[in-house]
Amino acid sequence: MEADITSQAVGLASNTDFSLWSLFLRADFIVKSVILMLIACSIYSWAIIIEKFRLFKKINLESEEFEENFWKSKSAESFYNSLPVNLENPMALLFKDSMQTLLKAKSKTNLNERMTGMLEVNIEKQMSKIDKGFTFLATVGSTAPFIGLFGTVWGIMNSFQSIAISRNTSLAIVAPGIAEALFATALGLLAAIPAVVAYNKFNNDSKKYSQKLENFSKRFLSII
Repeated sequence: MEADITSQAVGLASNTDFSLWSLFLRADFIVKSVILMLIACSIYSWAIIIEKFRLFKKINLESEEFEENFWKSKSAESFYNSLPVNLENPMALLFKDSMQTLLKAKSKTNLNERMTGMLEVNIEKQMSKIDKGFTFLATVGSTAPFIGLFGTVWGIMNSFQSIAISRNTSLAIVAPGIAEALFATALGLLAAIPAVVAYNKFNNDSKKYSQKLENFSKRFLSII
């Protein structure tokens, strides 16, 4: 008798569709909401990751070219006059804003202190643009596993309710709910891991670029 019940449960479980789409459709409203939230967070995280990867590659190459051309120029003012109108590179924008302040300065008293303060403000301004999106990556990396865990706990609770209602502990009753629950956990980790890795990498790249801007500022101050 027990063997017949076991074989029947295994047969039912084998007929159950465990594809990701089926797991999503069988989930209740709460688990579906968790899954959709994690998918949206993962997609937006990858959009930020791709955008930041391209950004750092671009600004590093452009900054090296800018520095090379700057030190080859005859004077800072002549180089400033030769700059194009539409600038996107942070180092070029830092130089442009600082030169505008320098040329507009009527008094040369305490010029070095004023320029130092202006350069610090401009560096912070440029870095705030570069660091945009970092907070979202950090938030996803720290909260996505817990959101997925919430979906897992809710799915397991539903499984226990199914067991209580059917009064059957067979695999066919328990497996679908547990699979839905584990699907939420997997999505939480899938969203969190790339976000954490990307945040650590880009945060390190941001510190290096900030140091590059500071070094340029010090050398720029030394010539004026």
